Amino acid sequence: MGCRLKSVLFLILFKRGRVVHMHGELRSVSLSTRIIAFLWDYIIIAGYIILLIGVSFLIRPLLTPLFTKNPLSAEFAGFLFITLPVYLYFAVCEGSKSRATWGKRKAGIIVTGINGQSIGLGSSLLRSALKFVPWELAHFTIWHMVIPSNYPESFIYLLLAIVYVLVLIYLISPLWSKNKQTVYDLIAGTVIRYKN
Repeated sequence: MGCRLKSVLFLILFKRGRVVHMHGELRSVSLSTRIIAFLWDYIIIAGYIILLIGVSFLIRPLLTPLFTKNPLSAEFAGFLFITLPVYLYFAVCEGSKSRATWGKRKAGIIVTGINGQSIGLGSSLLRSALKFVPWELAHFTIWHMVIPSNYPESFIYLLLAIVYVLVLIYLISPLWSKNKQTVYDLIAGTVIRYKN
């Protein structure tokens, strides 16, 4: 593609609100677009959490022992009620025919394999599991801070530091990757692209 044509294409895309990076046929998605897509998805996540809070008031006597007995039961209950549904939302939507969550569709982006193919449910489950490792590790450490546990305090703070390091790596990894892939995209063999 000629230099002048690339400049014209960049200006057209920039004016449409999409700054893209061209690498062959791949149109890499900027970090800001990915964050916007996640914020759209967070509307659904927040709605689900509000619904959970409402339901929890109705069944409070059943839930209280799950979240106060010990940190492991609290962690498991939190995983079952919060993390697992959110994880499945991302994994099922991105592994489906649409290849995108509601937020990604709003932002005009999809999750594909490196060559643009659909990733399928297996790769999507792996990608989402890797994506939510810091989130779940943070829940684990918080429950062990709130409810007394057998783990030494130094170990819990080390895990919390690992959470921050992982989040930082996840955020900056697209900056050094040719296709703007996060670490979990690189491992799962996926990439975020603009929908054609």
